Amino acid sequence: MKLMIASDLHGSAYYTGRLLDAYRAEAPQKLLLLGDLLYHGPRNALPRDYNCMAAAGMLNGIKDHIIAVRGNCDCEVDQMVLEFPMMADYAMLEWEGTALYATHGHLWNEQQTPPMSSGTVLLNGHFHVPTAHRHDGWHYINPGSTSIPKDGSVGSYLLLEDRVFTWKDMDGNPYQTYALD
Repeated sequence: MKLMIASDLHGSAYYTGRLLDAYRAEAPQKLLLLGDLLYHGPRNALPRDYNCMAAAGMLNGIKDHIIAVRGNCDCEVDQMVLEFPMMADYAMLEWEGTALYATHGHLWNEQQTPPMSSGTVLLNGHFHVPTAHRHDGWHYINPGSTSIPKDGSVGSYLLLEDRVFTWKDMDGNPYQTYALD
């Protein structure tokens, strides 16, 4: 089973469309969104083709396939235009026998860890930089940002399949992997 993971769309209709093109090409079972879906926030420049309502409409088109958590730029008004739940601060999933703790990263992150059992993968966005670190008993993974990459990174999304995380640029080219085993 394949899980697609993305974060920090920040209302970009252009990059939301690109992500959904990749979603159709990759054909995962679910799309896990790690927050900051519609608003760009005061610290970020406007992303390309900033259009929150268009981005919301595109995401609503696959609402039955989305699992989402709230980012620091997300609020109740965003939930009013999205047809899938996205206001929880975290989601716990089991994927291919692996516990995933999905959160945006402004509350729980690599330095401020939530209570997790051994072997858990902590997934968060927020920092806009693709990252993977192995810790004593757990893993930290960040998919980067689809629309506003930082620190020289590129817009990206992440796939999890057979306990391997694969980062891909927005053209679908893989550029990094991380195996859990």
